[in-house]
Amino acid sequence: MSPLRAITIGNFDGVHVGHVQLIDAARAAVGADGRVTVLSFDPHPLSVLRPEVATTRLSTFDQRRRWLIEAGADEVVRLRPTKQFLSLEPLDFLAWVIGEHRPDLIVEGDDFRFGRARAGSVQTLQQHEATHGYRTIVIDAVQATLSDYCIVRASSSMLRRLLSSGRVRDAAILLGRPYEIRAEVVRGDGRGRDLGVSTANLNHGDYVLPADGIYCGSATAPDGRRYAAAISVGTKPTFGPNPRVCEAHLIDFAGRGGEYGWTIDLQFDDWLRDQLAFAHVDLLVQQLQRDIERCRGYSPAMKLGAVTPL
Repeated sequence: MSPLRAITIGNFDGVHVGHVQLIDAARAAVGADGRVTVLSFDPHPLSVLRPEVATTRLSTFDQRRRWLIEAGADEVVRLRPTKQFLSLEPLDFLAWVIGEHRPDLIVEGDDFRFGRARAGSVQTLQQHEATHGYRTIVIDAVQATLSDYCIVRASSSMLRRLLSSGRVRDAAILLGRPYEIRAEVVRGDGRGRDLGVSTANLNHGDYVLPADGIYCGSATAPDGRRYAAAISVGTKPTFGPNPRVCEAHLIDFAGRGGEYGWTIDLQFDDWLRDQLAFAHVDLLVQQLQRDIERCRGYSPAMKLGAVTPL
C-alpha cells in the first residue's frame, strides 16, 4: 500500500498555533511514513485582487517554509496568485488541486474558503470526496488565552491587531514563538553613532511592524550568534518629523561597524516604553542607556498561554 498523502491549503502568513494544529492533524492522519504537503499562497491574493490596498506580511515565504517544516510538513509549495488562477470556480480549483497533488486527505480549518469570490468551503470539499477519492478532515479553530486572560481565536488578523497595539508578548502566545522579522541593515542618518549608541537601521520591507515604541528583543547575526537587542520602532520624535523606521541596538555587538548589506533576524520579546520627544539630546541619551541596561538583563521567561480548540 502506498503511503498516504495529505495536503492543506491557505496563506499561512506568520505560521501561528492554528496553522501548526493543521499540520499536526495531517501528520496524525498519514502517519510517520505518509507525506504532508502545504500549498501556500505567496504573495497574498489581495495583492492581485485589490492592488490598491497596501498589504503587509507577517512572514516571508522562506520563513513560512522553515516554520511549517519544523512543525511537521514534508514540503511547502508556493501558489502564486494570478487573476486567472484566483478566478477559478471552486470545483475547477478543486479539480486542479486533485490533478496536481493526488491527495488522500485534505485538512482544513472550519473557516476555509476557496475559489472565485471565496465561494468554496469545507462543505464543498466534503460533498465531492467520492468524485475525487479523498477524505476531508476539518479542524476546529484554535483559541489562546492572552496575558489579560482574554480568550481569542488564533488568526493572522488577530496577530496584526496585537502587533498594531504593541502587544508583542501576546502575539508570541498566538505564534508559539516571538514575532520575528528578517531585514537587511541599510544606511540610516548616522545619528545613533553620533550619540554613542550605534544602531542597525533595518529595511523592514513590507513586514508588519509593531506599534511605535521601544522593545526588548534579540537579534541573530549572519554568523549565528545571538545578541540581546534594544529595538526602536517609530519616527524619532526628538528630532522632528521623520519617516517611520525600525532600528536595533545589538548589545555587546562589536562587529561590522559601519557596514551595510548584511541581514539579521530580529525578534520582539516585550514592549518597554512609548517613543518620547525629549527636550534635550542629553536626556535622550540617558534614557537610551537605561533602555539598553533593561534589555541587557531581560529574560522573557514567557509562559505561553493555554492553546486549545474552540
